[in-house]
Amino acid sequence: MAETRRRLRSSTVVLGGMGVLAAALSACGSDPDRRCVDRDSYDYINGYKVVADKNCKSGSSGGSYGKGGKKKGSKDVGDADWYYDADVSNGWADYGTFSRDEAVDRGGFGCSGSGSGGG
Repeated sequence: MAETRRRLRSSTVVLGGMGVLAAALSACGSDPDRRCVDRDSYDYINGYKVVADKNCKSGSSGGSYGKGGKKKGSKDVGDADWYYDADVSNGWADYGTFSRDEAVDRGGFGCSGSGSGGG
């Protein structure tokens, strides 16, 4: 009886460990974290100003109204674009990249490869 209980516990640990490993490996294929930022708002100390997602094209990078374009009636969003894998603090994003491919290459938990933040 005790041997059966011990086997059950050890198999539970193995199965749990396999689940963690599977989750870590599947994280490699997921999309990188992204924020919609105003490219024209760059500040040396803070980085780029985070703006509403509606200002960015929902697909890949590029301003939703063309490069350098502005939405009619919009005063504060110049050239909005997706900024990937950035450190975000108080509405500002820095140390990321505008290249989705580069952000995916950086990898995440359980992924190979490393990279430094762009800016």
